[in-house]
Amino acid sequence: MSSPSYDYIVVGAGSAGCALVERLTRDGRTRVLLIEAGGSDRRFWIKVPIGYGVNFANPRLNWSYHAEPDDSLNGRRVYWPRGKVIGGSSSINAMAYMRGLPHDFDDWARAGAAGWAWSEVRAAYEEMERHLERGADGALRSHGDGLLAVSDLQDQMSPFSNRFLTAAEECGWSRCDNLSTTTVEGVGYYRSTVRNGLRCSAADAFLAPARGRANLRIMKHTQVDRILFEGARATGVRLRHKGRHRDVTAGREVILCAGAVNSPKLLQLSGIGPVPLLQGLGLAVRCAMPEVGRGLQDHLAISHMFRATTPTLNNTLGRFFPRLRAGVQYLVRQRGPLAVPVNQVGGYLRTDPGSEHPDMQIYCNPLSYVSRPDGRPVLEREPGYLLSAQLCRPTSRGEIMIRSADPKDPPLIRPNSLATEYDRAGARRAIAVINRLASSSSLADVTRTRLIPAPTVQDADALMEDFRARASTVFHPTSTCRMGRDARDSVVDARLRVHGVAGLRVVDSSAFPTVTSGNTNAPTMMLAIRAAEMILEDAAATSEKRTSYAS
Repeated sequence: MSSPSYDYIVVGAGSAGCALVERLTRDGRTRVLLIEAGGSDRRFWIKVPIGYGVNFANPRLNWSYHAEPDDSLNGRRVYWPRGKVIGGSSSINAMAYMRGLPHDFDDWARAGAAGWAWSEVRAAYEEMERHLERGADGALRSHGDGLLAVSDLQDQMSPFSNRFLTAAEECGWSRCDNLSTTTVEGVGYYRSTVRNGLRCSAADAFLAPARGRANLRIMKHTQVDRILFEGARATGVRLRHKGRHRDVTAGREVILCAGAVNSPKLLQLSGIGPVPLLQGLGLAVRCAMPEVGRGLQDHLAISHMFRATTPTLNNTLGRFFPRLRAGVQYLVRQRGPLAVPVNQVGGYLRTDPGSEHPDMQIYCNPLSYVSRPDGRPVLEREPGYLLSAQLCRPTSRGEIMIRSADPKDPPLIRPNSLATEYDRAGARRAIAVINRLASSSSLADVTRTRLIPAPTVQDADALMEDFRARASTVFHPTSTCRMGRDARDSVVDARLRVHGVAGLRVVDSSAFPTVTSGNTNAPTMMLAIRAAEMILEDAAATSEKRTSYAS
């Protein structure tokens, strides 16, 4: 029998997969196959930072999932975009870069993820980041030697955004100079994964330097239907490309980087998951694992939209000729309104008197828009702005379940929003934070009216009902294959190995024991950076054992 073509098969070229393969292939000898269900990321509206609004609902770049009817959200089926393209969701996200807060990771360690406390993960962040900021003299300065660009773009942001910061100070909230690395409460300009006016996705940062390596093969437009096994060991995958199936083997490991929705789906399709679910769908049980797909967490946000009396980005992006001028500016200089993501100001706030940590994240956008049922945003012509808030660490848990044994069928997504009193109280505090910010003199002085919800929606019960009618995911699903102590409380161990199965790991946001306080793209890439080191360490240890036995 011929030897396997690859040492590792990595399923998913998203935020985690790209960061992982760069490190695994760096020695030039370790053979890696990277499989991506989507196509190329070399598209204009992916690279242009403001293109988030275009890509958000593009089915060519997106799995375009919808959650099941959510009872706490008036039975709505909320739109759940997930990247289906090289770079995954990092190619279609809003590019806000937030590490998370130290207690997030300390809680991971307490949940059984030994080695993932803040003191242990901080170095991985510093290793992968290169911070770009302009000095007072206009010169670009770089801090850090990492591959991922994290840029300070405040010099190109809408002048209106400064009002958000002034309003926050009026509310008694401190100003933060660098939100991306903050460990405390504060409001400031968001830093973004942007480099030289272009999106810096995980593919741009990590996959680009690895593409030319002879030991890496990338397969696009290829879907993995299930994992292959020999006994209790994963040995490869069955993939589908252009309607044809093919089996590919891995000499060392199969590594799932398919995300918090598709990684549990693939495990379940392969016979790893809750026994009643698998047997009910006629699937042979390879490994009884009750927690596969369970533990789903996400951030749920509410936005209020306002009409402004002074110019905002709507005056530029919502009108033809100003938008055309901004487009020319971008094409010539890669600067201006099109070079800045939509989230401009925000931060962490402590709104729960009983908490010692920030419990709320806010987003302040100098742009007003409404979303169509398919998720596509529609900009307004008149000046306006949005204020959004979300609970940092919700306690509700949902689940991901396959609906059939057919890999082509999308899974069932059950968010189970607002299932706990803590989360319902958090929703009320989110509304209060928005109202407090909007009532500050800096914003009230330039606000004509609140558009959504209508000004007549005033009392607490009506505002909570509006929350249930409109609140939506912020696209941060995690924890469906979470790290923990054993199969009774988790899916993978602290080295991301699937319990009870050799040669199989899960390396993506599904492995988070709990959702982090802020945006999840940064911790997903950090997790992959650390996972790569663990994988290489384990391979070296195995090689040493074999050498020892042979001698």
